[in-house]
Amino acid sequence: MTPPAPSATPSATPSADPAADASTTPTEAPWANDTVEFTNTVSTPASWSSATWRPFRNVIVCRMAPGSEDEVGPVFAYYDRTTRPQDLGVVGRALLSYEGLYLHVIERKEDPEVSGQRRGLPAFQAIAEAIAPYVTPYPSYWENPSHSVAKHFYTWVPEGEVSPDREMTVIVQRMKPGSEAEIARVFAESDAGDLPTETGVTGRWLYSMEDVFVHLLEQDRAKAAAVRQNHESMRPAFAKVMAALAPYVSPYRPETWQSPRDSVARVFHRWTAPDWAPGD
Repeated sequence: MTPPAPSATPSATPSADPAADASTTPTEAPWANDTVEFTNTVSTPASWSSATWRPFRNVIVCRMAPGSEDEVGPVFAYYDRTTRPQDLGVVGRALLSYEGLYLHVIERKEDPEVSGQRRGLPAFQAIAEAIAPYVTPYPSYWENPSHSVAKHFYTWVPEGEVSPDREMTVIVQRMKPGSEAEIARVFAESDAGDLPTETGVTGRWLYSMEDVFVHLLEQDRAKAAAVRQNHESMRPAFAKVMAALAPYVSPYRPETWQSPRDSVARVFHRWTAPDWAPGD
């Protein structure tokens, strides 16, 4: 399929998602009949099956009109399919929704501070205009698209090799603004013990956006499934971490929250570069 021809006229309004903000406009909507499917985890692609390598990840947080996944997902799916984001350093992305939030996890070959490659798709403005009715800024201080990028404040990965068969879960909660240091301390203390190994955790990345706390949890797929089947055996250890986090973190929607599973965002679009592997 040939992508729509660009126009020289840029949109007057920048997108809330900085990965969809630049200088082309669409002449048609070829994604109109596409559909999206939901899943609760993001799988590690086979081409990335490495015991040590992980992409550099940015997380974009916006508001999204409820029920608009079928409008937003196909737009990215079309341009991911018909252009080459990997030529700009982007090798994967996941779009997720959670309680009126839009979460965009961008996976890159390396930190754009090092590579200098900050854009995500060649047809940025086409995407910006298509998703504008559904995706809007979240933070109160928003003035430009860069303000939609969440603050990364903690990373943990185990020493040595881990299973290349991994999955990532994105957990969303409400947080006390300004409590990043306290939250990081709780996780650092837990990650220094045996709990990550026992539950198959192979990586953890924490992000904040005002009162939104985003937790990217990567796990060995087999161990993660075993923990879900036998969650009761790990309840005391999990309860200790949750008690330590309680002054700073709470359910995003307490009126509907019943269990930790209710904090998991749902994936509605996933793309990984089909012709790229670490080292390329």
